[in-house]
Amino acid sequence: MRYYYDSTSNDAALLLSEKLKYIIKTSKDSNQETIILCVGSDRSTGDSLGPIIGYKLKKSMQCDFYVYGDLTHPVHAANLAKYMECINQTFINPYIIAIDASLGRKDHVGLITLGTGPLRPGLGVKKKLPEVGDIHITGIVNESSNENHSTLQTTRLCIIMQIADVITNAFGMLQQNTF
Repeated sequence: MRYYYDSTSNDAALLLSEKLKYIIKTSKDSNQETIILCVGSDRSTGDSLGPIIGYKLKKSMQCDFYVYGDLTHPVHAANLAKYMECINQTFINPYIIAIDASLGRKDHVGLITLGTGPLRPGLGVKKKLPEVGDIHITGIVNESSNENHSTLQTTRLCIIMQIADVITNAFGMLQQNTF
C-alpha cells in the first residue's frame, strides 16, 4: 500500500506521522530496534533528500531509534551494502524505515510517499541496488525523464528542503510515543 502527502499542505507532517505511527504499531515487534536509513548523496541536489533528513534528525531529536545516513556520512549506491551488513551485524532483526528521493510524474513533484515493504533505491537512475527496509518514505523531487542523472543535478533545493522539513517534523511528532 502506498500513501501520498502534499509537502505544501499545512497538515502534511501530522497526516504522515499519524499513518506512520499506525503502520509501525501494526507491523513492528516490540523488541525490534528502529533504524531510520536515509539514502542518498550530498553530491547531487536531487539525491540529497536522505542525507539532509538524516542531518536534521540527528540535530533535532532525542529518540529511541538509530539514524544512518547524513551529510557527513551519507549512505549511497557505493556503500549501501556495507551499511546494511553493519546494521545486520549490530542489531538482531531491526525494523528499518528507509528514506530516499525519487523521480515521478510532473504533477507529483513535491509529494511524499509512505509505503509498506522495502525501498528500491537507484530505480530512477537504472541502478541495481539491494532493496532495503520494512517500510519506506520517498520524496518526489523532480520529474522523471530520459536524462534522470541530469534531472537530479538540476533539482531545486527548495523542493528538497520543503520535503525534508515535512518528513523531519513527522518524525518529531512521533518521537515519544511510537518507538
